[in-house]
Amino acid sequence: MPFRKDFLWGAATAASQVEGGYLEGGKGLSTADVMLAGKSSTYLADKGTSRQVTETVEEGKYYPSHRASDFFHHMEEDIGLMKEQGLKCYRFSIAWSRIFPNGDDEDVNEEGLAFYDRIIDMLRAADIEPMITLSHFDTPLGLQKYGSWLNRKTVFFFKRYARTVFERYKGRVKYWLTFNEINAMSFQPWMAGGVSSSSEQDRMIAAYHQFLASALAVKEAHEIDSSMKVGMMYSGHFAYPASPDPKDVQGVYDFMHRMLMYTDVPCRGFYPSYARKMLEREGIVLPVCEGDAEILRNGTADYFAFSYYLTHVMGKKTKWPCKGLNGIQTGYDNPYLEKSDWGWPVNPQGLRHLLTFFYERYNLPMMIVENGIGARDAVDENGKIHDPYRIDYLRKHIEEMKKAVELDGVDVMGYTIWSFEDLPSASTGQISKRYGTVYVDYDDEGDGTGRRLKKDSFEWYRKVIASDGEEL
Repeated sequence: MPFRKDFLWGAATAASQVEGGYLEGGKGLSTADVMLAGKSSTYLADKGTSRQVTETVEEGKYYPSHRASDFFHHMEEDIGLMKEQGLKCYRFSIAWSRIFPNGDDEDVNEEGLAFYDRIIDMLRAADIEPMITLSHFDTPLGLQKYGSWLNRKTVFFFKRYARTVFERYKGRVKYWLTFNEINAMSFQPWMAGGVSSSSEQDRMIAAYHQFLASALAVKEAHEIDSSMKVGMMYSGHFAYPASPDPKDVQGVYDFMHRMLMYTDVPCRGFYPSYARKMLEREGIVLPVCEGDAEILRNGTADYFAFSYYLTHVMGKKTKWPCKGLNGIQTGYDNPYLEKSDWGWPVNPQGLRHLLTFFYERYNLPMMIVENGIGARDAVDENGKIHDPYRIDYLRKHIEEMKKAVELDGVDVMGYTIWSFEDLPSASTGQISKRYGTVYVDYDDEGDGTGRRLKKDSFEWYRKVIASDGEEL
């Protein structure tokens, strides 16, 4: 068997995309709760309607996070299905605004803590390892009065939140992640941290504050429970040059340097020379305070986690900042790759490239915490959902993960598909962009019964887990 004996086969979701109950249980509003649904058939923003942000919740408008997949009211059913599928790990996120409704509250919301107690206890009873992300695209909206992550105060609000949940769940939760896709600050700053500014200076300040918050959280976790493992999480951007032209190759280096800053700081504990030079060239000044270097140095990640969906082609025509949704517009296309229903290039080999590249760079255990395909699934007359395209996608990516382990010697600790069940897409807000192995009967306007139906991929993945990846 190529994988560790304790390999974490699992699935992933995010609070704002799966929970619903957006004002139940004492929860406050988050940045996700004021994002309207968009509409897109491709990854190019100019071929659809991008998600808009309102200052507060406006009556008569559809906000996907408000009900999401309604896990809040289907918790027992959903975790029962996870057990049936044989998941070894379930990666989910805590909604910060369930714990501190405004982000800066003096008192913790006990009802919110109890909600996650139930989830964790049910998972452990089902022999499913919980993996928790502290911040997954839903910063408390109440922190807008400070400027959210543009203000250093938010670092310490986050530290208090992290300490609260670490203390509450110690002994029951071993694996944690600080920020989901931390490099999203360069592409989707509102989702990444409630930052609406288009200024590169502001985005780099917000990123700096998140680096500090992540490092402080790692230190808090280790002091509270030395067995806790806290990872960082990267949106798996990886690029190929458009041609052998050295200028195209340099275009890839320039892009990857902007991305690698987001992994080098949490994994190495300092800003590398290329990042310092880049900030200097662009006249960006970070709000560095005495002691910050020590904070970053003493709070490096225990493991490297990333999402993986696609690769890019870059070159001399690519302009920064790149525009578009997660598939970002680079000025190039890859003629060698097929595309998903939403126009995302499908590149299983790229997963092996990322695993090998980052393992060689950091020598940390690797964890693939999101991998999946958004597609238009249909329920047939017998109530069945046949999704061979999803099975094919996952199979090919698992095969490449195996190669990274067997041929390249990469230490991979786990793999959680995106997603266990259908949920509104973060990039478009559409649930019709279905990722789950469980079908959830809602549509893009929020109508439906919420009924859960197992897809063909549900049983296929059950066999994959039971065979430890041998039966694909």
